[in-house]
Amino acid sequence: MRIISGKFKGITLYGPKDKKIRPLKDMVRESVFNLLSHSNKISFQLRKSNVLDLYSGTGSFGLECISRESKKVVFIEKEKEAIKTLEKNIKKLKVKDITRIFCGDVFRVIEKKDKASFNWSPEMKFDLIFCDPPFKDTNINDLIELIIKKNLLKNNGIIILHTHKNTNEKLNFYFKILDERTYGVSKIIFGKPLPYSF
Repeated sequence: MRIISGKFKGITLYGPKDKKIRPLKDMVRESVFNLLSHSNKISFQLRKSNVLDLYSGTGSFGLECISRESKKVVFIEKEKEAIKTLEKNIKKLKVKDITRIFCGDVFRVIEKKDKASFNWSPEMKFDLIFCDPPFKDTNINDLIELIIKKNLLKNNGIIILHTHKNTNEKLNFYFKILDERTYGVSKIIFGKPLPYSF
């Protein structure tokens, strides 16, 4: 894995030893960032953005955001081996001051975001949320609902979902798909929540 563009372009990142951890391939990551930067359907400004990287693994997506001048990235990951590698990558790029790692299940961490023990500022909102759950997970709608309920996304913020191309889960009507692309076995969905009252 390597940083594709920005101030850390070309730097190789530490990869996972555990084969269960599935980093986003460089080619897919490059395409995602090209769409973020240049697609009229999405129209997103990465510079100075706050990013939430869910199921972050070794951090390739969030660290790419930092290389492209995002302001802050929060990582959530539960696998300890992945977190160790993520910490090594953060140290290698010397970006500890603009990153934060939460260790635990994504749903539990977000549910407790207003608890002082997590040191997560309740007013923290994000411009971009990247969701890369294990392909076997089928609770994508629950995750989107939780993001909306906890008011994690800024107005006009974007959610990116990385799923298996054969995932047939119908996304809820309050999630508007802006673009959808397939790369090998991966499907990338760009969307934004619509106003909805739970």
